Amino acid sequence: MHNLLLDTLPIWTTAQAQKTSNRGVSASNQQLLGIQKLRELILELAVRGKLVPQDPNDEPASELMKRIEREKKRLIKNGKIKKQESLSEVEENEKSFDIPTSWEWVKIGNIGYTQTGGTPSKNDNSLFGNDVPFIKPGDIYPNYVDYNNEGLSFKGVDSLGRSAVEGSILMVCIGTIGKCNLIDRMCTFNQQINSISPYHKISDYILLALRSRYFQDTAWEKSSSTTIAILNKGKWENIGIPLPPLAEQHRIVAKVDELMALCDELEKEQTNSNSTHETLVEVLLTNLTDAKNFDDFKEAWQRVAACFDTLFTTEHSIDKLKQTILQLAVMGKLIPQDPTDEPASELLKKISKEKSRLVREGKIKKQAALPEITEEEKPFYLPKGWEYIRLNGLGYFCGGGTPSKSKSSYWNGNILWISPKDMYSDYIKDSELKITDDGVNNSTAKLIPHGSILIVARSGILKRKLPVSINSLECAVNQDLKVIVPYITNLNTYIQLMLKGFEKFILKELVKQGMTVQSLEYDKFEKQPFPIPPLAEQHRIVTKINELFALCDSLKEGIQKAQKIQNVLAEEIVRRIVN
Repeated sequence: MHNLLLDTLPIWTTAQAQKTSNRGVSASNQQLLGIQKLRELILELAVRGKLVPQDPNDEPASELMKRIEREKKRLIKNGKIKKQESLSEVEENEKSFDIPTSWEWVKIGNIGYTQTGGTPSKNDNSLFGNDVPFIKPGDIYPNYVDYNNEGLSFKGVDSLGRSAVEGSILMVCIGTIGKCNLIDRMCTFNQQINSISPYHKISDYILLALRSRYFQDTAWEKSSSTTIAILNKGKWENIGIPLPPLAEQHRIVAKVDELMALCDELEKEQTNSNSTHETLVEVLLTNLTDAKNFDDFKEAWQRVAACFDTLFTTEHSIDKLKQTILQLAVMGKLIPQDPTDEPASELLKKISKEKSRLVREGKIKKQAALPEITEEEKPFYLPKGWEYIRLNGLGYFCGGGTPSKSKSSYWNGNILWISPKDMYSDYIKDSELKITDDGVNNSTAKLIPHGSILIVARSGILKRKLPVSINSLECAVNQDLKVIVPYITNLNTYIQLMLKGFEKFILKELVKQGMTVQSLEYDKFEKQPFPIPPLAEQHRIVTKINELFALCDSLKEGIQKAQKIQNVLAEEIVRRIVN
């Protein structure tokens, strides 16, 4: 096993996966899949008799089963436990794999007293207290059981008529099937949990057997459900486990503890390595955006370029690079300026003329004059030819609404109705729900012109991201979105990239953090100054960003493919070794 670990170590330490699909790929969101598979392999080898050598001098497991049976009868005779129905022996077709000759296949219910938990009446406060811990699935963790969340009084325990003694194993059998751990004190537990109190001191081995991949898979296979997975006690206690001789159990448990400690060290080292890499990427890229002049920027870029191949090796680092590209773009640092470009001041004059025309024709309401942008409001100096302008100087804002769900005539039409859950792409071409002309004409939902910029202004997603999209068709939006309709239509792509470039600033400074739902502070947001380059430069910036993003996406795709191969290799190693 030691040689096996050394030979395959690169696979276990590099195979990783994302924990969740919507929280980015930061170090804290990385699942060390290889080390997880290594843990599975250790347990699988343990229960198959392949982790430690057999000793022919060991008393066989059949003798252990005789002692278990005698202890069971003694406990029943003395009134310590209730008599339970004897279970049949494990049939040949129920044996998942071959085991050593000194081992025995036994059913869970034949080696320990099994119970299903329950919950006392919530209407009787006297049943609850601090006498005995009352365990629920959320209290069971991989390395410990939390005994402090809730408890029962002795009266509450008596009302249930069941409890598990020290050394018992609790396993969740409804919902998150398979979570299990050993308890070090008497406990009660709710109806989502089954318990086994072994008739002999073999709890440590039984725990690792219940945690093994084959047992977990079997438990899920035997579960039944409509909306939630359920494994009843009858099916659970009939699952077979391989039982080694007692002396070999002790050797197996000791070896598993030793190897799991090694996995802990590998996990710690890999997590620290991921975190260090993430910090290094953050620091070097921040140096680029914080550069005060061209010489500082050049020096910062040389540091990034010198270790580019080692910096951008994860999905998270590529995402950080893309965000930095956007920030450099809106600061005028991504491409060189062209002195022959018509300056942004001329563009602002055109915007002002178009705004006046729309007011004159009654298409928009006249707005109060925007205050001058002070030097204190400008976050950085701009290149020559650029200008600062408040966001609501680039276009007019409008909001949305939701047609009454009780009016069937408002729904299932052909008009896109955009909500935050539709905002996962740069250009909105479709929506989950659609409304009718009647829904537009007789509700708060109003049509938004094609090419407008849609911004999520209220949603839990604002904890980590500011979704900004452009609608490719005329549409309506719900009340959680704000819309900017640019006075000049060919500004929309740059405005979209500009908002994404300032995403970190907006989330930090302009989003009100609630308990569950975050809201954009709209009054501040619409008055926020943003940098505007000459129109010709805007087009060059958009082209360059698209070009660089395509390269970033290509790098990310290569990383994902390599990671997939590593994960498949880890899975294949486990499969080949245990079979």
